[in-house]
Amino acid sequence: RTRLGDGYLGWPDAAPFDAILVAAAPPEVPRPLLEQLKPGGRLVIPVGSDEQQLIVVQMQSDQSTILREIIPVCFVPLTRQDDRWDGS
Repeated sequence: RTRLGDGYLGWPDAAPFDAILVAAAPPEVPRPLLEQLKPGGRLVIPVGSDEQQLIVVQMQSDQSTILREIIPVCFVPLTRQDDRWDGS
């Protein structure tokens, strides 16, 4: 299934997820995506503006997270719905 919408907000109606993969870089990990992970779930996301890191966040059963920086990367920015050009 697919969904068109604001990537910062994820897909709350289909949550919780075992894994979330993000293919554009926000300046920081969006809280809504963390809240949509199952315990044991993982979020793989590039994070940063000028310098970016590929990060893996694992949700623990107590709702704490373990964050691992994997490798420097270069992705397009993750834009918010309000930031998009509407063509008008």
